[in-house]
Amino acid sequence: MQRRTLGKTGISVSELSLGAMMFGRMGNPDHEDSVRVIHRALDAGINVVDTADVYSLGESEEIVGKAVRGRRDDLVIATKFGLPMGEDPNRRGGSRRWIVRAVEDSLRRLGTDYIDLYQMHRPDHGTDVGETLAALTDLVRAGKIRAFGSSMFPAELISEAQWAAERQDSYRFLTEQSMYSLFTRGPERSVFPTAQRHGLGMLTFSPLNGGWLSGRADPASSHRASSRPAHYDSTTPTGRLKATALTGLTALADEMGITLPHLAVAFARAHPAVTSVLIGPRTAEQLDGVLAGADIDLPDDVLDRIDAIITPGTDLDPADNYGTTPPALENPRLRRR
Repeated sequence: MQRRTLGKTGISVSELSLGAMMFGRMGNPDHEDSVRVIHRALDAGINVVDTADVYSLGESEEIVGKAVRGRRDDLVIATKFGLPMGEDPNRRGGSRRWIVRAVEDSLRRLGTDYIDLYQMHRPDHGTDVGETLAALTDLVRAGKIRAFGSSMFPAELISEAQWAAERQDSYRFLTEQSMYSLFTRGPERSVFPTAQRHGLGMLTFSPLNGGWLSGRADPASSHRASSRPAHYDSTTPTGRLKATALTGLTALADEMGITLPHLAVAFARAHPAVTSVLIGPRTAEQLDGVLAGADIDLPDDVLDRIDAIITPGTDLDPADNYGTTPPALENPRLRRR
């Protein structure tokens, strides 16, 4: 497994990272089996495990904590905060009040005294980003986290956060984590160029688009389809776009003698802005399937043919980027005087 430096953090990370969302009741409820999957990934050369407090409401972090005992110092542990951890509106977001509570909860569940990369899971439009940066800066100075980053931030908020850090002389976001795949190429338009301009390390997730690019004959049969069935309906306008693109991509993968998932992961790895691609297996079989193609590099002519199938900078289904809609687009009262 090849390594890259994560932006300006100085941290060396594997080109593939292990996403832990599927460990726990959201995916694989068997803790011991999940631990075995994590160990299998680490033994294959992956050195980054990425989780979040909200994944199975802390259960994923607990599983990761079990898995890394005895090898903690050799690993990069990344987790996230900000999404709701209950009905209380104060148990979410980017306020100092919540951050200092959330980090202690994550440290306890992970069984560690520091987190390598602490990420804000989604923008908090109700909290000044300066407050968030100040709180995270204090956590770095206290030794509880080593670096911090954002996740699913649009380009304008990435830049705003960089400016805010400079204005108030605080530490800054050093990474961004975005959804990126053959079907979700939106980050190429502005997020990737902005991240490159500010020297951010880029982590990307969902290279198989939640199962659409898994190679299954019916994407709706994937585990994740049960929670978002409309997302996998091939009769909708966006579903038809994906089904059409799948035909061309599958033919291209067949011509190359590789699987569709291998093509998808290799595509995400190929972009110069991307530092590491998160893979999110639920089982050892799924992990092994992805790892078998971990070192595939796509030549320029293949990338050109992919561009002809899916236009660069295009999201085939804008709803893929759920959870990032500005409040004023969802609440009409915020658009009216």
